[in-house]
Amino acid sequence: MAATVNIRRDVRDSFYRYKMPVLLTKIEGKGNGIKTVFPNMADVARALNRPASYPTKYFGCELGAQATFNDDTERYIVNGAHDQNRMRELLDGFIDRFVLCQSCKNPETELLVSRDGYITADCKACGYHGDIDMRHKLTTFISKNPPKKAGKKGKKGAAGADSIAGQPGQVDGVEDEDNDDDELTRKIREGAEKVMTEEEAARLIAEREKADDWAEEDTSPEAMARRMAALGVSADSSLLAGDGDDDDEAAGPYGEFAAWVSEQKGQDANGLSAAELYKEADARGVTKKPHRLLPVLFPALFDEKVNAELPKYLPVLAKLNTSEKTVKALGGGIEKLVEAYPDTIKAVPKILMTLYQADVMDEDAIRHFATHVSKKYVSKDLSKKVRKAADPILQWLDEADSEEEDEESESE
Repeated sequence: MAATVNIRRDVRDSFYRYKMPVLLTKIEGKGNGIKTVFPNMADVARALNRPASYPTKYFGCELGAQATFNDDTERYIVNGAHDQNRMRELLDGFIDRFVLCQSCKNPETELLVSRDGYITADCKACGYHGDIDMRHKLTTFISKNPPKKAGKKGKKGAAGADSIAGQPGQVDGVEDEDNDDDELTRKIREGAEKVMTEEEAARLIAEREKADDWAEEDTSPEAMARRMAALGVSADSSLLAGDGDDDDEAAGPYGEFAAWVSEQKGQDANGLSAAELYKEADARGVTKKPHRLLPVLFPALFDEKVNAELPKYLPVLAKLNTSEKTVKALGGGIEKLVEAYPDTIKAVPKILMTLYQADVMDEDAIRHFATHVSKKYVSKDLSKKVRKAADPILQWLDEADSEEEDEESESE
């Protein structure tokens, strides 16, 4: 798997939300038949939300070389031997001209071709709608081969999982928590609306039953503490009573929401959807501080079967993972999971791999997690054991980086 880079390579922030695989090149043939092949162009193009033929054709236009492509076999070629760094610079040019919004510079744009052949870019992030510069040769090709409209369920992302946030290269955390126009929010809302319509009557009945049974439900601090203990979270009456300080994630609404999740999972292991989970979290207001929610949510949501359940809730984790602070909290959630279910320490490498492939955690975040022992969420000894268990993912990342360097050296 190729390493990922920011779609805007001028942005140095390692937590920048828009990612794409590093463009790889391979020289084939000799003499007049020499050509440059792009083995992962399909993945790069999916991350950019553009047909792979567009950047390939762009390279041909810029280099004055013949470009050939086959979407069925995912083989994309430009005649001649071309330096890998040069091709990546040309890709930056393509992104600037045909991917980035000219207003907000985010790559959340869709190309629209009018009947008379004019191309406009529609930005889903800021609402900008403007014309593409029609002077470039590629515009003729785009006009004759307009992009196909994506289906409602979306395409596979660059990492091979469903696009987490539904936006270019976002198989990552969402940085703008208040951006209600992003694709993940739309999907979650659509899912929540379906849940609402399907369970309208059931909810009314449940509310009546809850009102009737309220006196019978044990809401004492001791009962809440027992429910919290099942999550591997220390809880006392003072924590359950109020919102608590900013360092105690088990406090108040966060611990209560985690207890609710645990109860829902206990009642029906397959019944709690990602849309329901996020909708309830948002209704309770706990999504406003995801760095406090994630450490208690992870052990409430998962158990020994974490690797089977994790893909189902990746959209929610991606939505909550908004900053460097929350990615550390997500690591704390993994530690809390191991504390609650010791056998899950064997699953740590696969958990991290799944989060990496979905761009919920990028390479820098995983390396930081796997090498920095912390006693913020669990004991120092347990934190060391979790880091030791993460060694295989570090070795895999080192090997992937080494292979990429070898490919670059061979290309040069």
